[in-house]
Amino acid sequence: MKIASIEAVPYSIPYVHPLHFASGAVHEADHVLVRVTTEDGIVGTADAPPRPYTYGETQKSIVAVVEDVFAPQLVGLDVLDREKAQTVMARTIHNQTAKGAVDIALWDVIGQALGQPVTKLLGGFTDSMRVSHMLGFKPAQELLDLALEFRETYGITTFKLKTGRHPIGLDVEAARVLREGLGEDAELYMDANRGWSANEAAEVLRRTADLGLQFLEEPDDAREVLGRRRLVERSPIPIAADESAPNLGEAAKEILTGGANLLAVKTARSGFTEAAKIVGMAEGMGVDVYVGNQIDTQVGTIASVVLGSALAHTSKRAGELSNFLDMSDDLLATPIVIADGRIRAPQVPGAGTAVDEDKLNHYRTDRPASVSVGL
Repeated sequence: MKIASIEAVPYSIPYVHPLHFASGAVHEADHVLVRVTTEDGIVGTADAPPRPYTYGETQKSIVAVVEDVFAPQLVGLDVLDREKAQTVMARTIHNQTAKGAVDIALWDVIGQALGQPVTKLLGGFTDSMRVSHMLGFKPAQELLDLALEFRETYGITTFKLKTGRHPIGLDVEAARVLREGLGEDAELYMDANRGWSANEAAEVLRRTADLGLQFLEEPDDAREVLGRRRLVERSPIPIAADESAPNLGEAAKEILTGGANLLAVKTARSGFTEAAKIVGMAEGMGVDVYVGNQIDTQVGTIASVVLGSALAHTSKRAGELSNFLDMSDDLLATPIVIADGRIRAPQVPGAGTAVDEDKLNHYRTDRPASVSVGL
């Protein structure tokens, strides 16, 4: 069961509303669909989200590294030799989401070939995940109105508040309005995307100490080493590493050196193979994890559900799985349904990431016909 070709298809789908946060903003999903095809004709699919302000990758760079670097080295490899594939891709530094997409596509092939859902191959702990919804930069009352709408429509009771603004009172007010409007049962946490200094973050924590927030993600730049570690030591709630822990090595470093005491796991940048290693490491050290969102499409989101529901440790917290609702359209052949605040993991052979070919042809930005690499 050898790899015959790997292709990277750039496409673009507009967002209904631009999404703004401390480290950047997105107006369109300018993503890359990665496909691995075997000699038997099985096609594995995954989505790669360029985030130049987070990982340094662009749509063009993902296409180039997949087709010009990874494909020539991986074509001819048995799809079951996942560690060999990991080793080959590790020779190229960075390029996190490109590597992650190739890995997910390989797992999709394996699941289809074995006639098993990938979520079961990864662990099969449960068949669904609780959903956390991200709330972006808006006035406090508008954020509350949106949260109430999502609770009523989808049954979502966990919300991530994007913060990192100045003055910090804007985000303190937003957190307080959300808590008062949603009540004590709602789960709330903040993500500053490195927008504050450690001292500013400490002041936010002081002002929100009575709100029962779950944790604070990336309050400051992790390179602010002494300030960050002082913040982690003194914070009454966990400090989560996300952008500062994009891979297994960086995640281990942040935990072991006191830069964080909670970890975000994102399949978009880790694939399934490395993400499972990060989760195992965290579980062994007694560190909680949660499944994060890279402003994923439905194709990317379903991959997060596959991993998150497969493992007991990732199933403890709600996963960030609903930002695809901000897109004007999507590519997933079987659209995602959020019911009672949960998304069910696909129970079909593979990862459940198959796309609607007509939509792909409509939104792709390179050429009308697909391109095979390595044949």
